[in-house]
Amino acid sequence: MAGNSLELAAIIPARGGSKGIPGKNIRLLNGKPLLTYTIESALESRVAKDVFVSTDSEEIMRVAEASGASVINRPPEISHDTASTESALLHGVDFIKANHGWNPEYILTLPPTSPLRKAETIRKFISSFIPVCNEYDAMLSFTECRGDYWIKANEDFSRLFPDAPRRRQDRKPLYLENSAMYVTKTESLIVTGSILGRNCTGFVINEIEAIDINEPLDLQWAEFVLKNIL
Repeated sequence: MAGNSLELAAIIPARGGSKGIPGKNIRLLNGKPLLTYTIESALESRVAKDVFVSTDSEEIMRVAEASGASVINRPPEISHDTASTESALLHGVDFIKANHGWNPEYILTLPPTSPLRKAETIRKFISSFIPVCNEYDAMLSFTECRGDYWIKANEDFSRLFPDAPRRRQDRKPLYLENSAMYVTKTESLIVTGSILGRNCTGFVINEIEAIDINEPLDLQWAEFVLKNIL
């Protein structure tokens, strides 16, 4: 690390297969491929030395390159439904080292399913991590929630936190992992095999930027937000 920046590579994991929305990562959202939103925000943020898309799909590769990203050709054995994000990141680290001649100290993971995440938010995310990067080796984004959660055992329901106030505004907030952003020290990613490293901290973003595209309704909601709110 030098000064007020981190030496990092941004990796966007975008495999070709998707069950919830076929071809999800390049489905059009308000006339633009879903993947392109994340590439553009990553490039605009200027926090990474390079922005990579890890994919097994030639069609996704073409969209990635047209949008300004470099491509990591992901092998089939880590591109199936149950393959972990970490497997793609670890392969990406090796690919960058072998094909681009550098070993990033940190990996910024930006899933393409969070298209409304802004470049300024990515900058703030990294800026907030820099002062604590010697204390934590990873950080992830959260969404604040003050819901009253219940659990079910057999046929009985009970409050997860029975002593929590009934009024929403009086409850302590909970924090939901929204999968929008992760930054991980490369050495910790390799040793632990986890995007969360050995110990991680968090960064809260708003619910709009945290919209996560998994089902067709999510795509419709994101399009509505783009046209009517943002």
